[in-house]
Amino acid sequence: MFAYYVKVALHNTQRNKVLAALMVLAIAVGIGASMTTLTVMHLLSGDPLPGRSQHIYYPQIDVNPQSKGREPLDMLDYRTAMDLWSSDKADQQALVANSMVKVRTPYSTRPALMLPMVSTTSDFFSMFDVPFRYGQAWSKSDDASRTRVAVISSRLNDKLFGGRNSVGKTLRLADSDVRIIGVLDAWRPSPLFYKVRGGRFTDGDTSAFYKKTDDVFMPFAASLEVNAGNFQAFTCWSAPDPNEDLRNAPCVWVALWARLNSAAKVNAYRSYLQNYADQQKAAGRIKYADDIRLRSLMQWLDFNRVVPSNVKLQTALAFSFLLICLTNVVGLLLAKFLRHSGEIGLRRALGATRTAVFFQCLIESAIIGLLGGLGGLLLTLFGLYLVRLQPVAYADLAHMDVSMFLVTFALALATSLLAGALPALRASLTPTALQLKLL
Repeated sequence: MFAYYVKVALHNTQRNKVLAALMVLAIAVGIGASMTTLTVMHLLSGDPLPGRSQHIYYPQIDVNPQSKGREPLDMLDYRTAMDLWSSDKADQQALVANSMVKVRTPYSTRPALMLPMVSTTSDFFSMFDVPFRYGQAWSKSDDASRTRVAVISSRLNDKLFGGRNSVGKTLRLADSDVRIIGVLDAWRPSPLFYKVRGGRFTDGDTSAFYKKTDDVFMPFAASLEVNAGNFQAFTCWSAPDPNEDLRNAPCVWVALWARLNSAAKVNAYRSYLQNYADQQKAAGRIKYADDIRLRSLMQWLDFNRVVPSNVKLQTALAFSFLLICLTNVVGLLLAKFLRHSGEIGLRRALGATRTAVFFQCLIESAIIGLLGGLGGLLLTLFGLYLVRLQPVAYADLAHMDVSMFLVTFALALATSLLAGALPALRASLTPTALQLKLL
């Protein structure tokens, strides 16, 4: 019976080519607009560390004496960060600070490049599962001895060394020579979670969180020597002395990430943070000891509202447009089924049940939806191509994955069935005698 329904549906669709084309076009345009924005939002709001994010945490302690017990600052001052990192209370921990650094190769006549550098500790790479093309990360002993080594991005390796294995070669950072010990493979977490902070204060402009991975990574302590004077404070609660070392300034500028592999370790680490804050309050160094935070990676991203607000608005508008398209399809399907009221009445007179007529009409709607889904897929791919042409940091991420491909057709089918339900019900419930009059 199902094969018969399909055969009749295809026949009816071919008989009303213009009407069918209008419905397919309405669904395709609505699907294309909504899926383009939904795909972008899906890419921007995804998990940057699948399978690991549930164990990654971002600790905060309120070191600001002027906070009045409100939300602590997004980063830590140097002393607090070093105290927490040195305690070794987590399974893994990584300090992170960002700066711009002048980069060139020794004896090169090419002008120096100003590139972003991450100052971090050895656990960064294994904790975040960072892939390597050549070489490896530095060790904990390199952190302690302030060894002047560096890991560079594959992009920088291509630019300076033509993509060849540059491990062991020398790189000049600022005015110091460092030895390259590793080259990253393709790595582009979305967003760049280790740089997320202050997103809720950016008026919705969080596109900086989707930039490409940094080009240079150095041991934290060694980088403070190599790139001295180029680190900037995130927030200061009083004006720092311009000649004062940032490590002693009343400012926060260092982030700490911790890996905690069980709920018990999370609770223990939270207790450790509270005890540390209480001790520092007793020593007079901080004022508010009760205002600590320990958010998971995804909680931290959500807290900072990392998805750009314009993408959310565009997604809402696109689905509103899809609703308008759905309304138009309902009207067109009503017109289509009313045109065949006489045939439907004849089928009912020959013994077809109301259920059979209802499912016949739904199958016609489903075929329209599948055709609309195919058109919507093509429009979505074109829409994502246009997104990639836009001057935004996340433009190159706009590609359709398998899950969004399946969602596109599921949405098209659901849209057509939803649009066809009312017209199909109307056609099946219309009295047979009234339908026969239209023959």
